Amino acid sequence: MIGHEGPGIGLSRDVDGLWVVRLTGNWGLTGEIPSMVEVEQDIEKDRSVRGVTFDAKDLGDWDSGLLICLVRIIDYAKTRNITVDYAGLPVGVRGLLDLAYAVAEQKAAPHGNGSSVLTRAGEWAFDRWESGRETLEFIGGTVTGLGRMLTGRARFRLSDFLLVLQECGAQALPIVSLISVLVGLILAFVGSIQLRLFGAQIYIADLVGIAMVRAMGAIMAGIIMAGRTGAAFAARIGTMQVNEELDALRTAGIPPVEFLVVPRIVAMAIMMPLLTIYADLMGILGGLIVGTGGFDITLREYLNETKGAITLNNLWIGVFSGFVFGILIAFSGCLRGMQCGRSASAVGDATTSAVVTGIVSIIVATAIITIVCNILGI
Repeated sequence: MIGHEGPGIGLSRDVDGLWVVRLTGNWGLTGEIPSMVEVEQDIEKDRSVRGVTFDAKDLGDWDSGLLICLVRIIDYAKTRNITVDYAGLPVGVRGLLDLAYAVAEQKAAPHGNGSSVLTRAGEWAFDRWESGRETLEFIGGTVTGLGRMLTGRARFRLSDFLLVLQECGAQALPIVSLISVLVGLILAFVGSIQLRLFGAQIYIADLVGIAMVRAMGAIMAGIIMAGRTGAAFAARIGTMQVNEELDALRTAGIPPVEFLVVPRIVAMAIMMPLLTIYADLMGILGGLIVGTGGFDITLREYLNETKGAITLNNLWIGVFSGFVFGILIAFSGCLRGMQCGRSASAVGDATTSAVVTGIVSIIVATAIITIVCNILGI
């Protein structure tokens, strides 16, 4: 026997040729835990043994100290293709071991610095394939979660959803206000350089109003939210991946996509159209400052010209663009967070990738919407 007082552990062969690990005494982190070195050495000596079982008849009280030793023995046996039978352990121990091994460990594919070009190309292709598969799986989980939400069966907390709404909406107003006003100022200044050549400064209102309402308001709000909120989504979910909180959710039977992603996508889809309208107003305000402060345009003239230039079609195109951008931003941020590795540097990489993916998605979506509107003549 190893360990004379308190916890004890012994190893013997039974009639079937299996190693029997006998556990005795009280096991706990507060006492001295027996060393596993002799057990591993005994298993290593007899290469003919292909199975390990446990005898816990004389086992007393136990806590996580016992689990630490058992996990070490089990891992050691599995590395040598030796089967392990938990039947002799207490029910509680077996349940905790099942939880410990319920979620498979995610390992990053090795990338050797000295690999050949062909090897690196194969690794790159494999990574792209895995990324595509994970993306499709993520899309499927998101659609399923949205469907469960519509039927009232989604498993996420209302308090979390309201908190995300606040982060995506009210807390983003200061930065959206600043950037939108500056964009309106820039558009007005750039437009005035050419318009003043023809004495048509009044059309600064048309230029700023149409540009902000139809496209620039939604685009600028989307880029701001991609750098602010999309990155925050990726960092938060990526940190949960590093801390194994996503594994804990899966072990508890709660899909992480349904619990974390669905409320964020819904919140962004709700708030982005509102932020787009707010950005439009701030942009028009910036143009108003330039028009009334630098040219002979009265406040009433500027507002009347803006009102006549903007149509409902322009407004609805901008609002729809904001809705699409909100979904793309939340999707990109959550996807990169779910794909995050298990290190601190991986969280930074996921955050950067989320911002880049979100901005590229916004530009591509803008091009598609513009082409479709041009085809439809609106």
